[in-house]
Amino acid sequence: MPGLSQKHILIFAGDDYEDLELWYPKLRLIEAGVKVTVAGLAGPASKCVSKHGYPCVTDASVAHLKSTDFDGAIYPGGWMPDKLRRDAKVLSLTRELSAAGKLISAICHGGWMPISAGVYQGVNVTGSPGIKDDLVNAGAIWHDQPVVIDRHFVSSRKPDDLPEFCKGIFSVLSK
Repeated sequence: MPGLSQKHILIFAGDDYEDLELWYPKLRLIEAGVKVTVAGLAGPASKCVSKHGYPCVTDASVAHLKSTDFDGAIYPGGWMPDKLRRDAKVLSLTRELSAAGKLISAICHGGWMPISAGVYQGVNVTGSPGIKDDLVNAGAIWHDQPVVIDRHFVSSRKPDDLPEFCKGIFSVLSK
């Protein structure tokens, strides 16, 4: 896609991430020429194991990242977001990206990280029905649909929604 080769996206990773929700967007972005950095709480080249046992090796440590180096972030689901949302740097990166109007894209339980960062107040979103109450209690406006795009926010419910989720990501990145 034209213009995307200048973009740089952060994908958060950690143990118990949902396989498809990390790999599908990562590979689609790379295919489109987007630079992708996968980062976790441990150092670079750390191995994260997914819910289904598929490994992912990180490119960087969250602790050393600057929001100004990225055009947005992807928050995959699984049980990983419940751990990463407790990290102050994950939350500050999310707040900074959102304040700058950069892509905040969460799927399934990935919405827990933007919830904990406090960036969903008044935002139209979707996510796993399992976190619907968390989203609503965070001030988000819940919709049960495959993808919701509200300004620089993109959200989806589950792996089956990944094609629409990625279309939403590309739509925001192309603006």
